[in-house]
Amino acid sequence: MAIKNYKATTNGRRNMTSIDYSVLTTSKPEKSLLAPKSHTAGRNNYGHMTVRHRGGGNKNQYRLIDFKRNHDDVDGIVKTIEYDPNRTANIALVVYTDGIKSYILAPKGLKVGDKVQSGVNADIKTGNALPLKNIPVGTIIHNIELKPGKGGQLVRSAGTSAQLLGKEGKYALVKLASGEVRMILSVNRATVGSLGNEEHSLVNIGKAGRNRYKGQRPHVRGSVMNPNDHPHGGGEGRAPVGYPSPLSPWHKKTVGKKTRKRKARSNKFIVRRRKGSKM
Repeated sequence: MAIKNYKATTNGRRNMTSIDYSVLTTSKPEKSLLAPKSHTAGRNNYGHMTVRHRGGGNKNQYRLIDFKRNHDDVDGIVKTIEYDPNRTANIALVVYTDGIKSYILAPKGLKVGDKVQSGVNADIKTGNALPLKNIPVGTIIHNIELKPGKGGQLVRSAGTSAQLLGKEGKYALVKLASGEVRMILSVNRATVGSLGNEEHSLVNIGKAGRNRYKGQRPHVRGSVMNPNDHPHGGGEGRAPVGYPSPLSPWHKKTVGKKTRKRKARSNKFIVRRRKGSKM
């Protein structure tokens, strides 16, 4: 996919870019794989705002994605490549030879008419899903499980990929997109290939309205508020924060504050921390 530029017919269009969706093959999703999706606008059951900067946005429906990929030893044919409003990656509609339909994350290079398969006997081919113990070392993968049978939880956003570095006993060493090297049970499944739509991160929003379409309301900086509204507020002109570290509206440390538990049980599975991490 490529980046689409626009003529500067208005100020909002001047630097605006978007994804060229010519690679998509249909704009109508499979009805049997849709589910309703409610929008709360950041309010609770009393109508009180519990999450700031949410509201409005276009209506959309949830696409039921097959993250488990456990329909084994049955060939599937890719029928369409589609847009999914709920994620950055594109999705592919797969129709299996036994008539079952499902959506999968569309890896880079997957085309309409390609065959995909899952299971221990699947080939090492883009779009196929199989246990880590059956994948050769050095293979690029995505949609990685953390618990057997739970479905893929890691490496699911557009343009991301991980690499299988090695195998030690019942564990496989996987290098994630962040640079972290992690031990994952080798019976967990992963999908071969890297995810498509890699230009997604290069899109320039161009105007505030495009965020409103996504249900994002304006975010007001704390430094322009009054002292009773935010710890950074008040002062004459552009005043500094005035604290050793930035604070949230509720006087909690933020912007760089580590939130991961130092004694997290999963620490023992991390072989090398991600880049820039000091924990």
